[in-house]
Amino acid sequence: MNNDQLYLQRAIDLAQLGAGNHAPNPRVGAVVVYQDRIIGEGYHEQYGEGHAEVNAIASVATADQVYLNQATIYVTLEPCFHYGKTPPCVDLILKHQIPRVVIGCVDDFEQVGGRSIKKLREAGVEVIVGVLEQKAKHLARRFLTTVQKKRPYIVLKFAQSKDGYIGQVGKEIAISDSLCKRLVHQWRTEEAAIMVGTTTALVDNPRLNNRHFFGVAPVRIVLDKELKIPATHHLLDGNQTTLVVTTQTPKQQLNNVKYLNLDFDDQLLPNLLEELQQQRIQSVLVEGGATLLQHFFAANLWDECRVITSPKLLHEGIAAPRLPIAADRQHQQFIGQQSIDYYYNFNI
Repeated sequence: MNNDQLYLQRAIDLAQLGAGNHAPNPRVGAVVVYQDRIIGEGYHEQYGEGHAEVNAIASVATADQVYLNQATIYVTLEPCFHYGKTPPCVDLILKHQIPRVVIGCVDDFEQVGGRSIKKLREAGVEVIVGVLEQKAKHLARRFLTTVQKKRPYIVLKFAQSKDGYIGQVGKEIAISDSLCKRLVHQWRTEEAAIMVGTTTALVDNPRLNNRHFFGVAPVRIVLDKELKIPATHHLLDGNQTTLVVTTQTPKQQLNNVKYLNLDFDDQLLPNLLEELQQQRIQSVLVEGGATLLQHFFAANLWDECRVITSPKLLHEGIAAPRLPIAADRQHQQFIGQQSIDYYYNFNI
C-alpha cells in the first residue's frame, strides 16, 4: 500500500466501529494526517450526531491544530454537502483550511452527488477520489443500495446441516451451536430490520432479538397473510417494534405492533421493500424459511447471503434454499466445526 491507501484503510477500519448505530446514514471513517503522522481520527458513531469528519477534526490535540492547514484528511465517502441533522462537512473542511482531501468513493445521494468535490476544488483544495474505491463502496453498500436501487439492502441468512437440510417439518431444530448464535445476534445489531415468514414464526416462536450480543435490536418484520400468529407468541410481545405484513384487518391492536396491508401476489416483495424504503429502513436480515428465502432469490432481490453449514446430519427434512447458479462465494470463515460462506450480489 502507498500512504494514501494506508490511511484510507485506517478510515475504513474505523468506520466499521459504527456498525448498527449510524443508519439510515452510511458508515464513514475519517483520518487527519500531517507529515505521515495521524493527528486526528473519527467515525460516524451515532445517527443524528457528529459525522466522521467532525469527530476526526475535533479529536486533533490543541498543539496539533496549527497543522490543519497543512494536513490531509482521508474520508471513506465524499463529505456531505447539505444540512441534515448536522451542518455540511465540506464547509467544516474549508473552515479549517485543510488543503488536501482523499476520498474513497463518491456519495451518490441526490443532495451530494459530487457537489462537495466540486466545491472543494473550486476553493483550491487538492481532491483525490477513488482510493480503495471498491472497499469504500463495500463499506457503504447499505446506504448506496438505498440511494441507487431505492430499496433496503437485503441480507439472506440460513443454517443447514451437512447433508443440506435446514430443518424438519413441524419441528424446531437447532442446527448451529452457541458460538454461531452469538455471531448471528451480532449480525442482527448491524441491520435495521429482521424478517421471517409465518411458518418460521409459528414453529420456532422466535424472539428475533439480540439477547446474546450488545447493541440496538432490529425492527421485526413477519409475513402473516391470514394473521395466524397468536398474540401469545414472542413476535407480538411488544418488546420490539414489529411490523406484520398481512391481507387482513387485526381484531385487536397490540402494543408496539404495526400492520401493513399488502397483496400476497408476485409483487409482494417489491411492494414491501418499497414500503420499507419509505420508512427509512436501510437494511433487512432475512432469517425466514426455505420458501421465503427462495422467493428473494427468484426475484433477484438480494445483496448478500450467509450460509452456515453444520457438521450435523439430518438425513431428511426441508431442503436448504438453492443459491442462483451465478452466485460466487466471496469468502469463508470457520467457527468451531461450522463453516460460514458469504455470497454477494451487490453491484453499485
